[in-house]
Amino acid sequence: MVHALQEAHRVLKRQGQLIDVRPGPSHRRVGILHGRRWRLVGVMRESLEEDRAANAAIRVALSKGLFRREAYAKVDLWRHFDTLADFAGFLEEFTRLGADLPPHDWMVQRLKTALAKIPSTAKIVVRGPLELRRLRKGG
Repeated sequence: MVHALQEAHRVLKRQGQLIDVRPGPSHRRVGILHGRRWRLVGVMRESLEEDRAANAAIRVALSKGLFRREAYAKVDLWRHFDTLADFAGFLEEFTRLGADLPPHDWMVQRLKTALAKIPSTAKIVVRGPLELRRLRKGG
């Protein structure tokens, strides 16, 4: 990953910007949203090693003077799903895209149980941090 940042540094114009937007290294929380109330059902158990490695690569690039950090923001991203099938599709796609995600059948079952107890207008919501960094080319 450091190599990719070195290549970005090489191709950017003097004082060029690099925008780094990606999920933060934190497990996603899954819950039910009914009205304005969100209730936690469970926490996903995805691997965070790639996220941590990406953050380490950024730290190395900053320490080498390749970039300097100009801005940082972290927001709580909410992904809404209308049905349990939609959420199951999200899990399948997440795994297909290369996420190191163990089976989450237990989560689907917990959601099914929770949804059976509340009105059908409730939504499934996956919450997790999204981090944004604006880096300026150094050196």
